[in-house]
Parts: sequence; structure tokens; C-alpha cells
Amino acid sequence: MNYPRHQALIVISLLLLFSVSCKKSEPASTEPAASPATNAPAAAQPAPANQPAPAAQPAANAPAPAANTPVAAAPQPAPAAPLPPPPSFSAAKKIGMFAYPKKNQSSDQQLRDEFDCYNSVQQQTGINPEAAAPIAPTAEDIQAAQQQAAANAPQAQGGRVRGAARGAAGGAVIGAIAGDAGKGAGIGAVAGTMRGGMRQRQTNAAMKDQAAQSAGSQLQQQYNQDKAAYDKKMGTFKRGFSACMDARSYSVK
Repeated sequence: MNYPRHQALIVISLLLLFSVSCKKSEPASTEPAASPATNAPAAAQPAPANQPAPAAQPAANAPAPAANTPVAAAPQPAPAAPLPPPPSFSAAKKIGMFAYPKKNQSSDQQLRDEFDCYNSVQQQTGINPEAAAPIAPTAEDIQAAQQQAAANAPQAQGGRVRGAARGAAGGAVIGAIAGDAGKGAGIGAVAGTMRGGMRQRQTNAAMKDQAAQSAGSQLQQQYNQDKAAYDKKMGTFKRGFSACMDARSYSVK
């Protein structure tokens, strides 16, 4: 029988099992496992297909701009054109108006503004404010017009002849009654001539007076019309001048 050999195999198997179980029960070592070297390059990971590429970062070692680098100067605006000299007269006073500055404008600036408004309104309206105003007729002017109208008045003619004829006819009738028609006609003709002449003179004098009065009235009426037209134009010009000066901060009266 081979019992001793069989027992020896059993003992050896038990010892092996015991050693294996002892190794499994030992505590794990407290020393950390060696980590991969920090300087070892990591494996490149493929970028996702839809992810945009990262923006380029400025180089860390790029040189900074020098502190003393000159900066280009901004372009300077062109200098303003010099103002023209102010006028030597006040355009407002020239048309009988007075301007007062609302914002303390200088005297020279006011003269320039008045001159500009004066020319602007003249161009827009076509009115010449320097045109002379119509002059009212004097007594001598009216008298001269009346005398001329009287001299040119129509004169009645033939009054003496017609008077003589009517007088002769009437005288003849009266003379016939008295027995002398011829003598009566002669006396009637003389009387008729005198009456015809007097009536003619009266008619002519009335016509001259009427012509003289009409001439004086027409002269005065013409002046009134011219004066009204002149005042209307000047009123329009002054309103335009006042509006222009008001827009430039002036009070105009």
C-alpha cells in the first residue's frame, strides 16, 4: 500500500493552501504607487469633429510696446475765417427801427446782423427801402395845377350870336306891335347879344372853376395813393427785417 506517499501529498497541498491564504490576508502597502512622470507627454486626444478650433493666444513672451513710442497727433481743424469789418452804419436806424440785443451781442456783431438781415429781406421781397417817399403837394403845386386846368378847360362859343338872333326875333315881334318891326328887331338883337355874351361868360367861368377844383382834387388823390403804396411796401420790409433779427436774438421796435 502507498499510504505514506498519499499522506505526504495531502500535507504538501495543505501547506500550499495555507501560504496562499496568508498572502491574501497581508495589509496593502502604504507607499503610493509610482505615478507616471509629470514630464511625460500625454497622449493626444482627438478633438471632436464639430468643436471650433481654439483662438490663437498671444505669445506670452511678445515684447510690450515701448513707453516712449510717440503717438500720432489728431488732425487739427482749420482756423475759422476772419470776420468782415462791421458796417459803418446801422441798417435798423436806416429804416426807422431800433434793435436791442437779447444775449449781450457786441456792437460790431449787431451791426453785421442788421446788415445781413437788411440785404436778405431786400433780396426776398424786391423792395428797395432807400426809394424816396412820395412828397405831398404844396399849396403852390395845387394852385399851378388848377390854373393849368382852368386854362385848358373847354370854352363855350357862339353865345353872343345866338343871343343876338333870339333878341332880334323878339324885338321884331315887339316892334311890329309898335308899328316898326325893323327898329324893334335891331333893339332886340343888341339886347340879345348882351344877354348871350353874359351867359357865355358865366358858363365859361363855371367850367374853369370846375376844372380847377377837379385838378386840385386829382393831385391830392394821386399823392394819397402813392403814399399808401409806399407805406405798404415799407411795412412789409420792416416785418421781414424784424423777423430776421428776432431769429438772431434781437428785440426790434
